[in-house]
Amino acid sequence: MARVEHDHSKYNNIRFDTQDESAIMVDILETIPYEYVGKRTEIMMPTSEFTSVCPWSGLPDFAELKIYLIPNEKLIEMKSLKYYLTSYRNVGIYQEHATNRILNDLVACCDPLYMRIEANWNARGGLGTQVVVEYKKEEAQN
Repeated sequence: MARVEHDHSKYNNIRFDTQDESAIMVDILETIPYEYVGKRTEIMMPTSEFTSVCPWSGLPDFAELKIYLIPNEKLIEMKSLKYYLTSYRNVGIYQEHATNRILNDLVACCDPLYMRIEANWNARGGLGTQVVVEYKKEEAQN
């Protein structure tokens, strides 16, 4: 078999431009009134289109998100959620930090009784990551 030689030094200084977290469009998030206040309805909003970038390499990170919500008085308006999630596209943020940031921003937006985010990040180098974060409103923890 022929011996193939590669010069990997050409990759040493490659870095794609990334944005910092100030590019995340938190102000785009909107809510609509929840008409069944007091009724514990679980809502699940899935997307397989979430992407951000690794802050170390600038390479894309892709995740399937499942956002579980038990609303209090407000629902997240879906179009605004889509724009918010899309604003992460070029943001350099670690997977665990992105998942926690999304939870914090959405809780601040809609003040739910309960929220859980499951992020299944695509494997890179044979390793995938699943990050699960949750929030329970203090008075709703019974």
